[in-house]
Amino acid sequence: MVYTGVLTKMQTEFLEPIQYYLVFENDFIHVNQLLNKPVKMKLIGHQCLSCGLDRPIYRQGFCKTCFFDKPIAGDWIMRPELSTAHLGKEDRDLEYEKKVQLQPHIVYLANSSNVKVGVTRKSQVPTRWIDQGAHEAIEIVEVPNRYLAGVTEVALKDHVADKTNWRKMLKNDIEDVNLLEWRNNLKAHIPNEVKDYFIESNSETHLKFPVEQYPEKPNSLNIKKQMEYSGKLVGIKGQYLIFEDNTVFNIRANEGLVVELNV
Repeated sequence: MVYTGVLTKMQTEFLEPIQYYLVFENDFIHVNQLLNKPVKMKLIGHQCLSCGLDRPIYRQGFCKTCFFDKPIAGDWIMRPELSTAHLGKEDRDLEYEKKVQLQPHIVYLANSSNVKVGVTRKSQVPTRWIDQGAHEAIEIVEVPNRYLAGVTEVALKDHVADKTNWRKMLKNDIEDVNLLEWRNNLKAHIPNEVKDYFIESNSETHLKFPVEQYPEKPNSLNIKKQMEYSGKLVGIKGQYLIFEDNTVFNIRANEGLVVELNV
């Protein structure tokens, strides 16, 4: 069957294992059902996730104009400590920024390739952990806005990593750690203005991904350069498709590309 659509990050269900869906404008694919089956992918165009025009994708699924103009791509998205809506100060669109920034946020620890600290809206737990390919995670603090989450993350970066090694994550080169112990050890480094939001009593969340075979040497597919690819799907982890020949494809990194999928 042939599907055509714009790539956006896979939608997920927190089940065991995680369930994945590629959602197009008029159709969707339950990706788990493609495991151990051949998949052919062909690049046929671009569509900016903001303006919808056929323009080269610059970053995060947006054309260059939208990336620098639209509030959904503001610097505070990647650097939450730059959030200013709590001060009533506009970056690009104050109403949008209030809507996103002035809601409960979680600072968390996730273990995908190593223990890392991160920030997400409370409504995005555990989706954010799934997208990162974490096999275990735990909340540290719950704060009322994005700014407080951001300054907490910055403070904790001196004591724990804030990046994932995607190759180790995909190879499943991981080890279980005691995230409760990590969380408690980091408590002393939380900024004073956030200490009252520390979560005293919670437990680790464990996640299981639908992977039949992990790649020994992950080779990232550049569909923009290669234009098309065929392979047998053997796993899904984070936002990556894993193929039998060690090829991996990051859906999130290729948002905005229009593809034809033959499955």
